[in-house]
Amino acid sequence: MPKFSVIIPALNEEKYIKYPLEGLQEQTFSNFEVIVVDGNSTDRTREIAKKYAKVIIDKSRGGAGKARNKGASIARGSYLVFIDADTKPSKNLLAEYLAAFENNKEVVAATGPVLPLEKTGKKVRAGFKFVSIYFAKIMLLLHRPTINGMNFAVRKSVFDELHGFNENFVTYEDWDLSHRLSKKGKVAYVKNAVVYTSTRRVKAWGILGFAAYHIGNMLRYHLLKKPKSNYEQIR
Repeated sequence: MPKFSVIIPALNEEKYIKYPLEGLQEQTFSNFEVIVVDGNSTDRTREIAKKYAKVIIDKSRGGAGKARNKGASIARGSYLVFIDADTKPSKNLLAEYLAAFENNKEVVAATGPVLPLEKTGKKVRAGFKFVSIYFAKIMLLLHRPTINGMNFAVRKSVFDELHGFNENFVTYEDWDLSHRLSKKGKVAYVKNAVVYTSTRRVKAWGILGFAAYHIGNMLRYHLLKKPKSNYEQIR
């Protein structure tokens, strides 16, 4: 049985899907399976993914949370790892997460840095570091962990107990899950569990637009318990 099940939601990602799949081929830890949950893509996403992974199709296109849950429902690993279709894992990602879980039985979930995949300006690099490193650490100290959907791991038993992601949320589903996970045990920050993700959304929206969307969404969730239901597809 695989120790990890790596789950990747994807929709029309033929330009990027090679990054997570090839990155997983280079892992220093080898006992894992890869599950790509395809949202009924109309491009070559499935064709490419089938060379590396088990592919299941989710025709409902109910959002990333629902797709991740669908992948988790057939996962055989003791631990689930979630990354996105435009995200490349560092070579030691799985090894780092394994150590986090097996060195501390109180850890129920773990997350790590998210850095830019492409070459970009200093402001964008600084923004990624602030959100995925400094802000993430501050929130852990406040006992309000903020795992990022494109880079986190969780014990499958705990994920199943919580029924995974809230499928009513199109956005903020990852932070919602992290708050529920924090009630079950420790959420760890693993500084060397790094992934590199595309900056295409920042480029399309601009730094200020990107920040305004997510800060506004954070406030909606905490004040109204109803995050935004619109999330523009950018391919």
